[in-house]
Amino acid sequence: MKFATLTETETAGKTVLLRVDFNSPIDPASNIILDDKRFREHAPTVQALSDAKCVVLTHQSRPGKKDFTTLEAHAARLERLIGRPVTYIDDIFGRCARGAVEEMEPGDVLMLENVRFSAEENLKMSGEDALGTHLVRNLATMADIYVNDAFGTAHRSQPTIVGLPRAMPAVAGLLMEKEIATLSRVFSGGPRPVTFILGGTKVDDSLDVAANVLSGGIADRVIAVGVVANVFFKAQGIRIGAPSEDLLSTLGYLSEVEKAKDILAKYGDRVILPETVAIRNGDSRDECPVTAIPDLPVLDCGLSSIGPLTDIIRESGTVVLNGPAGVFEDPLFATGTNEILRAASAAEFSVVGGGHTAAVIESMGIDQKFSHISTGGGACIEFLTGKTLPAIEALGESKARFW
Repeated sequence: MKFATLTETETAGKTVLLRVDFNSPIDPASNIILDDKRFREHAPTVQALSDAKCVVLTHQSRPGKKDFTTLEAHAARLERLIGRPVTYIDDIFGRCARGAVEEMEPGDVLMLENVRFSAEENLKMSGEDALGTHLVRNLATMADIYVNDAFGTAHRSQPTIVGLPRAMPAVAGLLMEKEIATLSRVFSGGPRPVTFILGGTKVDDSLDVAANVLSGGIADRVIAVGVVANVFFKAQGIRIGAPSEDLLSTLGYLSEVEKAKDILAKYGDRVILPETVAIRNGDSRDECPVTAIPDLPVLDCGLSSIGPLTDIIRESGTVVLNGPAGVFEDPLFATGTNEILRAASAAEFSVVGGGHTAAVIESMGIDQKFSHISTGGGACIEFLTGKTLPAIEALGESKARFW
């Protein structure tokens, strides 16, 4: 790896800024954290810093959202998980924060306030511009080492992600290292055949992933489901019905049809699509061939298509899955997503791109069957497009400058 890691770094007695991603579902009325999966994923890195003064930097939501709140509840949740006191302070880099850091002893854990309470953290900027922010300049003087464990925000160009590594010695945390190593195995070393399953609504990113893995010979085939499949249908000249057409327009993805056409022209024999779909007809689920979609919402793969798709998945050595096959929140239209997930869980090497799909897997009780469930939906899919994520680039810069 082109960056330094926590496993090769001496932290005993040092003050460490640990950037994590504790952004979690919260009940806005009670401020209760509804899912602590990300806390559990980051806990090993916090524990690995038990001989250091650990200053936790994280965020919750963003300005304007109902769940944009302080981190008092986050500190309490982390404290319960690691079995050690976690002090919360409602300051980021002011006098109170500095005083609290100065008073720390090795083994102490301190959580600073939501870093997105600083306006600068909500701006997208280059690493060099981030170096000049008040946020980075002040935080960098408060510690000896910066540890980035926040893979979930690795695709963001924000000051604590791209600025701090350029201002001080920085390393990747245990979760960050694990995410990068596991996802890199998809590109080389995963057992073949390799099947990518791309669904959900992030059409632009999914098409970029498809183009990257097909052109590079990384994937033997790509299965498209969900809204991604609708774009491929449209690229084939198939009428997808007014509701699906309107959805593509609303999401701004009609322009992606040309990209889908190009993929089909080059790799059409390796792109697998459902031959039937499920539509909502009043309160019922109806099925139809993709060549005869009426003006009703398309919400899942058709039952007759699920078998052939899952057969392909079960024959795969490596399966990479990002996004559901339909509106899985509605039991009527959850079948495609559930059956594809069950088939994917049986692969020798299976990777899931986080987000809503990860929540479905946990609710089904099959999370332990997957080789890896990423903590970063957006970061994961950008990594799979072959792009260098800003956080990884910044860690590389830090290694060149300071190590």
